[in-house]
Amino acid sequence: MIEELLPESVVAVEARADDPLWEAPLYPEEEALVARSVAKRRREFAAVRGCARRAMEKLGVPPQPVLSGERGAPRWPDGLVGSMTHCDGYCAAALVRAADLVSLGIDAEPHGPLPEGVGASVFLPAEATRLDQLAARWPAVHWDRLLFSAKESVYKAWFPLTRKWLDFSEADITLRPDADGDQDGSLHAELLVPGPVIDGHRLQTFEGRWTVREGVVATSVVIPHT
Repeated sequence: MIEELLPESVVAVEARADDPLWEAPLYPEEEALVARSVAKRRREFAAVRGCARRAMEKLGVPPQPVLSGERGAPRWPDGLVGSMTHCDGYCAAALVRAADLVSLGIDAEPHGPLPEGVGASVFLPAEATRLDQLAARWPAVHWDRLLFSAKESVYKAWFPLTRKWLDFSEADITLRPDADGDQDGSLHAELLVPGPVIDGHRLQTFEGRWTVREGVVATSVVIPHT
């Protein structure tokens, strides 16, 4: 699912709850990070790192620990950029060589409505208006959850480039359905604060893809070299 949202240069590995990766072993350094976590958190933590290590192998990079850096962002082996995500019963990791992409972000969420009141604190007025229009035309999709996921993907792509927080209100995201409308589409994010400088050019927009399948919404954002 995630793989279909990303360029061919990206290696994506995903796992559902019945996949053996949910019992993936951890390195001692990783174990220390979840030593006091509940069992569910430990399994998700292990599974998504199992996905990441399998992606490393596919890129010809020896598997190694995935530790947390600043603001919890994963620290990748030299020469790689990537992103991870997990939710109930699903996890995925996407990695690519830094020579092929500047940054990327992926996110997956359960396909259900956001808890009451969350949208009001997350979405801009213009975004909320567009969500109402999408919901009126394609009511089977939980567009609020999809937009929330898109915000997460934008942040995950943004942070490695800036090392700064990006508030939900600092990116105005438009979801654009494909021809069928209710399963796949693109996303366009307008940064409302100064964007990162990539190859000497300031980037004020991010582009990505989204899909809704098998009880999960997934989004991706890719930052190419200019």
